[in-house]
Amino acid sequence: MTEWKGIAASSGYAMGRAFLLQDDKVGIPERILAEEEIEPELQRLEETVDSAVEQLEAIQESSRDKLGEEQLEIFSFHIALLQGSDYVKSMAANIKAEALNAEAAVRQATGKFVEMFENIDNEYMRERAADFRDVGSRLLKILSGIPDVAWDESGEKLILVAHELTPSDTAQLSRDKVSGFVTNVGGKTSHTAIMARSMEIPAVVGLNGILESVRPGDFVIIDGNEGTVWINPSAESISHYQDKQKQFNVQQLELRTLIDAPSVTADGRRIELAANIGNPHDAHHARQIGAEGIGLYRTEFLYMDREDLPSEEEQFRAYREVAEAFGMESPIVIRTLDIGGDKELPYLGLPKEMNPFLGYRAIRICLDRTDIFKVQLRAILRASVHGNIKLMFPMISTLHELRTAKQVLEEAKQELDEANIPFNRELEVGMMIEIPSSAIIADQLAKEVNFFSIGTNDLIQYTLAVDRMNESVSYLYEPFEPAVLRLIHMVVQAAHKEGKWVGMCGEMAGDLTAIPILVGMGLDELSMSASSILPARSLIRRSNVQEWQRMTEKVLQMDTAQEIKAYMGLAFPEIHN
Repeated sequence: MTEWKGIAASSGYAMGRAFLLQDDKVGIPERILAEEEIEPELQRLEETVDSAVEQLEAIQESSRDKLGEEQLEIFSFHIALLQGSDYVKSMAANIKAEALNAEAAVRQATGKFVEMFENIDNEYMRERAADFRDVGSRLLKILSGIPDVAWDESGEKLILVAHELTPSDTAQLSRDKVSGFVTNVGGKTSHTAIMARSMEIPAVVGLNGILESVRPGDFVIIDGNEGTVWINPSAESISHYQDKQKQFNVQQLELRTLIDAPSVTADGRRIELAANIGNPHDAHHARQIGAEGIGLYRTEFLYMDREDLPSEEEQFRAYREVAEAFGMESPIVIRTLDIGGDKELPYLGLPKEMNPFLGYRAIRICLDRTDIFKVQLRAILRASVHGNIKLMFPMISTLHELRTAKQVLEEAKQELDEANIPFNRELEVGMMIEIPSSAIIADQLAKEVNFFSIGTNDLIQYTLAVDRMNESVSYLYEPFEPAVLRLIHMVVQAAHKEGKWVGMCGEMAGDLTAIPILVGMGLDELSMSASSILPARSLIRRSNVQEWQRMTEKVLQMDTAQEIKAYMGLAFPEIHN
């Protein structure tokens, strides 16, 4: 019996015999075309793109019985990548400018976009690289005459083991034949993981080397809650996980009853549970799974999969779609462009920096490039008449920065007035607290905004001077460090003193161990991945906020993160077992 630890991508338990899906290694011929071959090769690429669109439309249609509309939108996104996008334009440019054959042109363009997204220090954005790999692989298979994946037809339910599964691979899984899957690579926010959760297929990803270590027919247990995989377990372990599987199924049925329930504690305190999204498709999914609004719309996604800036009209349509998905009452917090640092836009020609996270990024770029900033601000303002939109500035470190950003916003409003274009004049304006300096002067900043949203991903990193992407020091990245908790508490107190609401949109907001502390501090809103909303709602509804406040008072007096986590583990054993 061997144990593997990976990333819990889709919750639940599964067991069965292993079926290995070996990668199709597509041979990619590369050659330089003669001048007279260029036009025919462009035509060949165009026909290949058309075929790929037809395949994706067919997969989308055949998957309607097992995927919801929001998950089917993933294929709409892949189709959009093939219809007039800069991704396909880049392939055509490679053929024209470099006289590359179509296979090499596709590979080069795909590699460029994959690298761009993989280098982003944001899990959601980083996982979008898999979408380009999926579409690129499909194009190369069509060019090479390789058929799409054929699944095993045995009558036994299997555990699928692969290097990587693309979203289109996942959509073609039969729940009658596949009880779960494990992969060498992947992340929790990949489209493949999202679809696995939608289809309720337990999955563990990021198990580097498991494809090479499992033999066909090995018995496999997947613990999609803990991210654990067992190969050839004992009879005792199998019995243990069969019991856990039954308990989990009962719990999932109970959670579904909370989709439309209010997020109110047993003693009457309401906590708004919102979702973090990167595009309009995510908003529809979040709405379906019980989100009460959007607490963070990462608008940089609109800027990433292209070779030039999105127009004001394009941005307006995207923001309006998200607002209309939730209606006029539900809040939609749109963060202005947070680009730079690790999130590169080649077409902006941003300088290479020694310390990009401390450099020319986010609001600093926007205040320097007000031409870009105003386009986005006008688009957000125009969309504000279609829903309860709120605007949020990222990476504010000083009061001067905040005031300057607000001045640019006023200029954008004036431009719309001059053009007789309507917008919500009562639009709430807030800012992220993600830099220690802004937390320390939160009392000053709170006088000038309508709300705060605490971005713990960066706040923890900056407070503890830890690069969370650096494996050598990542163990120091600890949300429960007293310094971090005290800064959060300070921000909440400063906001409430001025009568302003305060939320949190970092990963900590969806951590069931942290939620009692955060609610005990007085946070008004928690924004998280959509899949975390129902478990968080269940915890909140069976709680007493006064008890959580007393617990939080004790936690804020503790000396170490280890002491705090041990205390919370004893207080909430159901979360840790």
